[in-house]
Amino acid sequence: MKKNYQTFIGVDVSKSKLDFCIVTEPSSGQHQFGIISNDEKGIKNFLSNLKKKNLSNESVLFCLENTGVYSMPLCCWLQANHFDYWVVPALEIKRSTGIKRGKSDKADAKDIARYALSHLHALTLSVLPEKNFLELRLLLAEREKLVRAISAFKASAENKGFLPADILKSVLQHNQKTVMLLQQQLIKLEKLIEKLMSADPVLGHQFKLLQSIPGVGKQTAVNLIVFTHAFSTFKNWRKFACYCGIAPFPYGSGTSIKGRTRVNDLANKKLKSLLNLAALSAKKHDTEMKNYFQRKVDEGKNKMLVLNAIRCKIVSRAFAVIQRDSPFVDLNKFKAA
Repeated sequence: MKKNYQTFIGVDVSKSKLDFCIVTEPSSGQHQFGIISNDEKGIKNFLSNLKKKNLSNESVLFCLENTGVYSMPLCCWLQANHFDYWVVPALEIKRSTGIKRGKSDKADAKDIARYALSHLHALTLSVLPEKNFLELRLLLAEREKLVRAISAFKASAENKGFLPADILKSVLQHNQKTVMLLQQQLIKLEKLIEKLMSADPVLGHQFKLLQSIPGVGKQTAVNLIVFTHAFSTFKNWRKFACYCGIAPFPYGSGTSIKGRTRVNDLANKKLKSLLNLAALSAKKHDTEMKNYFQRKVDEGKNKMLVLNAIRCKIVSRAFAVIQRDSPFVDLNKFKAA
């Protein structure tokens, strides 16, 4: 059901404050601006003042940039008070404003409000994910930090053979202890992630289904579930492939520009990296993918292009096993010898 919004509120989110612009008469150019603190007290007073102005929840649309954790307090309060809000990628708003000179938080809030007004045809109301998804995202972020830290500390071993052993001895001893502690924490964190997945019947079931696909391990499966919100936020695997940055797009214009079809840099780099590892594993252990890779390379195709095609096939398989609600079946095992 399409709502008839009368008031558009653009919010520029920062760590300590929220700059807002209230647009009620777009043609007049007279808008209300203000600043509130980005905390419970400031947001609560702001929403109370809105209600005092006899603005109904159905007539107001909030719009804000996706700034991660900084926008979480506002989103929580808006959802709790039944206000409609729209969280938009910052790049999308930036590219919609046209040519600009200078920058300020006040001007940004105005641009965000105007974006909401002019792009109502593309409106997708935002909703906070459930508690378990939020917790899983935080745990995955912590795991990534641990993996990077372990890799950084292990790099100290490269000094062997280049520096005197008596200088390195004490340093490497401390280094090994640190790596060991980090690895222990990593194991505990991964067990906690698996426990959370198993505690939810839907997530646990999808977790098992995805791991039936050759090349898809535990980490790839968890990330696929979390970033697709249990395969509910993307209509099909092609849209998700675009989000991951593995969908190829043409690059050409008129008769002078005839570039190669290629993937775009706008992507979830973490998922793209995981899918690349999954594709390498599938190419090695899955007979069908191994034969497909070799056949395409023999035809003269670029190896990275073929590997990207395997990444797309893995995403397609992931959506297929979830939609069918059955594990992946390797039909090659049933072929006649």
